[in-house]
Amino acid sequence: MASFKPTKIPVVQQLGEKVTEDTRYWKSFKTTVQVKEFGAISKIDFSPLPPHNYAVTASTRVQIYGPHSQEPLRSFTRFKSTAYGGSFRGDGQLLVTGSEEGLIRLFDVNGRVALRQYSGHNKAVRVTSFLSDGFHIVSGSDDVTCRVWDVSTAQELLSFNEHTDYIRALAPGTRNPDLFITGSYDHTVRVYDARQQKCVMSMDHGQPVESVLVYPSDGLLVSTGGRYVKVWDMLKGGQQLVSLKNHHKTVTCMCMSAQSNHLLTGSLDRHVKVYNSSFKVVNSFEYAASILSLAISPDDGILAVGMTNGVLSVRHRKASEEKQEVERKRRGPAYRVFVKGRNYIPKQDDFLVKKAAALQHLGKHDKHLKSFSVSQALDAALETSLRKHKPEVCVGVLLELERRGTLKNALAGRDEKSLVSLQKFLLKFITNPQFSPILHKVADMLIDIYQSVVCESAVVERLFQELLDCVSREVDYQRDLMQVLGMLDTLFASSAPRSGVTTSVSHASLMPTPALREPQVQPV
Repeated sequence: MASFKPTKIPVVQQLGEKVTEDTRYWKSFKTTVQVKEFGAISKIDFSPLPPHNYAVTASTRVQIYGPHSQEPLRSFTRFKSTAYGGSFRGDGQLLVTGSEEGLIRLFDVNGRVALRQYSGHNKAVRVTSFLSDGFHIVSGSDDVTCRVWDVSTAQELLSFNEHTDYIRALAPGTRNPDLFITGSYDHTVRVYDARQQKCVMSMDHGQPVESVLVYPSDGLLVSTGGRYVKVWDMLKGGQQLVSLKNHHKTVTCMCMSAQSNHLLTGSLDRHVKVYNSSFKVVNSFEYAASILSLAISPDDGILAVGMTNGVLSVRHRKASEEKQEVERKRRGPAYRVFVKGRNYIPKQDDFLVKKAAALQHLGKHDKHLKSFSVSQALDAALETSLRKHKPEVCVGVLLELERRGTLKNALAGRDEKSLVSLQKFLLKFITNPQFSPILHKVADMLIDIYQSVVCESAVVERLFQELLDCVSREVDYQRDLMQVLGMLDTLFASSAPRSGVTTSVSHASLMPTPALREPQVQPV
């Protein structure tokens, strides 16, 4: 007795995912490593120098992690209240932080005790940073002032109070040590020049500003607030270039990829978006909780994300194919023994021994078909998961039932629930050119079988009417398309060369769907 052959499922042509260099690059980041902190992570900052350790500010401590360590290398815990804004200096030796109590502390990354303490703010200092010269510190506070401090003497040099609400964003100029940018909850972004001791440029973001970032050339400025990411041209007096709205909730943080020149933004909607140089989204990462902080290492090797639930998520990028090939060549002769013959191509006189085929497990519908339970097989193929995500399975079962000559038996004798499921499937896929040939026959059979009892159920009657309307609309579309094809034939014929060669267009080649036969039934 021959073995049972599983139902042949038709292959449905689908558009594949568009793969570009950007998608390959950002998908090379491995599965995340998660570290639990003591509170919401408000700031992550990478050291500019190798091995690119990074500082994580959360709750009442700032901890420094190595690139591949899951335990902190150094912890600074002498804070009486919440710490904010831990940032490295350009040489990676000093770290500056703010705090809820209004104090600014300076730490040596190799020590434990604060080297300097700067006092002057009377409310929480949320953002701190070194200016590009490394000798001055700038801070922004909830007392609506931003101040410039001397690193060595701990004295306040300048104070600016143009903002009218909390200052929650700060970015120093990358090339000019006298420039820095602040963002506030008063919806404004301001550019300050320490030489002129005043604000030299102001932009209205339109939402409370959560973060600001300056491009390496000092020509472009990016601000985030609300659901918007806005790009400003500083060389043209702060003219707005782009306004992006790709997140569903407030954009809280962003960073710049130094190697690939991509912009990354994190939001409360639990997503990190990656933008290319044209500010188009090229990739997206999804996380388990709302994102508060985001940073990427200077060599693009590590992507660190801090969330509201206190989880630090770290992704490491895989080595490039060139590096993997070099490592493969360095391996000894034992490696070549294991891969020997893997790429061998059999010759004409060789006998090729194939591996035994893997044992195939029959699906639920195939088990019913094997026992000739045609109605149960169709019910199994119409289950919700298959009907929504794999409609080709149901179509394959219908084709098999038609081949066996038992399609009408499988459709007959159905209760209202199973009939409604089949009607909804037809209504959704009857206009699909890959499924329509068999579904037209099924629709005709259903009308012939249930036409006399359709009035007994209002739901079944309504779905039959919707199915009739759907097919009628499709027939009208096909009729209009035939008229368009006739016009195209006339145009192509008139534009043909006079030598007698006639250019014609095949209707079959241009028709997107096969012609539909309108059911010969009166509306119910």
